[in-house]
Amino acid sequence: MAGALLPVDEALARILAAARLTDAERIPLSTARGRTLALPLAATRTQPPFATSAMDGYAVRGTDVARPGARLRLIGQTAAGHGFSGAVGSGEAVRIFTGAPLPDGADTILIQENASADGDEITALQAEPRGRFVRAAGLDFREKQVLLPEGTRLGARELGLAAAMNHATLPVRKKPRVAILATGDELVEPGEMPGRDQIIASNHFAVAAAVESAGGQALLLPIATDDFASLERSILSARNAGADVLLTIGGASVGDHDLVQSALAREGMDLGFWRIAMRPGKPLMFGQLGQMLLIGLPGNPVSSIVCSLIFVQPLIRAMLGDPGAGDDPSRPAILGAEMKENDERLDYVRARIIGERDGLPVVVPHSRQDSSMLSTLAASDCLLIRERHAPAAAEGATCRIVLLSRLD
Repeated sequence: MAGALLPVDEALARILAAARLTDAERIPLSTARGRTLALPLAATRTQPPFATSAMDGYAVRGTDVARPGARLRLIGQTAAGHGFSGAVGSGEAVRIFTGAPLPDGADTILIQENASADGDEITALQAEPRGRFVRAAGLDFREKQVLLPEGTRLGARELGLAAAMNHATLPVRKKPRVAILATGDELVEPGEMPGRDQIIASNHFAVAAAVESAGGQALLLPIATDDFASLERSILSARNAGADVLLTIGGASVGDHDLVQSALAREGMDLGFWRIAMRPGKPLMFGQLGQMLLIGLPGNPVSSIVCSLIFVQPLIRAMLGDPGAGDDPSRPAILGAEMKENDERLDYVRARIIGERDGLPVVVPHSRQDSSMLSTLAASDCLLIRERHAPAAAEGATCRIVLLSRLD
C-alpha cells in the first residue's frame, strides 16, 4: 500500500462502492427539511382538483364575450373555498376571485379590468378568447403521478410540492451516523488553555459541519491522545454509538506518533487503500471495521476539509441513495492568472472568483497554498483543479473549479 499513489477518481469509486444504503423511516413533513426520500413520492390528489380562475373578474361563457360591448347579467359570486352552486347560462356571468372554482357552464374569465359593472349588468370592454385566465383541473399534477423520485433531497421547493400532494409524513433515509475523532497530543478544544506546545483543535468542527451539510449526523468524539489505549477507547465509543462511518483526523501517516492506522489494524480494520495522488490530502486512508466504514483524514486543516468535500460528502449522499453522489462537482471557469505546470498529484488550489468573462467565473489562486492556513481557505470561493502533469497555463485559459459553497 505504500507504493504508487491512488488517483482521486479511483479512490472515490472505491469509497462509493463500499457505501450501504441506510434504513428508511417515516417522519413528519414539518421535520423533513434536508432529508432524502427513501421511496418515490406520488400525488394522492389532482392539483388543482377543479378548474379555477387565475384572475379576479367574471366567470362567463367564451361565446358571450367574443366581441367587445357584450352585455351579461350577474347571477352570483364564487370565491376560494366558497364555490357557486348554480350554473352559468348564455348571457350570464358570475363574479369570481383568484383561486375560486369555475362554475359549471363557464369556460372563460373576463378580468375586472376589461369589464364595466352597472348593478347586475356587466359589459365586456374588450373580447376575451375562450379559456382565457382559466387554470384547468390537473394543470399542476394528477393523482398517482410520481413527482419526487427516490433519492430526492428535500428542500423548500420539494417540501412545498409534497405538502400540495397531500403527504403529512414522508419516507426518508435515516441519517448516516458519522463519528468524528480528532487525534493528537498537541490538540485542545476551543476555549481551553493550550500548553506551551499545544494548539487549538479546529478540524473536527469543520468536518462535522460538512457531514451535516451532506445529510449525515455528526457525532463528535473527545480528542484522542497519541497512545493506543486512548485510540482504542475512542474506536469502541464509535462502535457503541452505532456509527456507520468513523472519520479520524490526523495520525494516519507513518511517523513515530502516527498511531491511528496501527490502532485500527489492531482492532481488525480491513485496509482498502492509503495515500492519494492529490494535494492537499495525500495521506488519506480508507478501510472498514466490521460494518463501520473508516476514512482517515489528514491532520492539516485544509487537507481534512478538502478531503471532506471530495470524499466524505459523496459517501454520505451515496448512503442516502442520492443517484448523483459520484457526479463530477466541477464546473468550467477562466484563469485570471497564469499557472505553473503541475506534478504527479491532482492539485486543488484555493482561489477567489474576481469577476466574469463570457458567462464564466474568472478565478485567481491565492499566492500561498500551505495546507495549514485556514484563513486562506475561508477567503476562497472555490478550489481550482490542476490535473496531474498539467502543463503551464496562461491567463485567460479555461479551467475547472469546485465551489466551496458545497461544504455549507
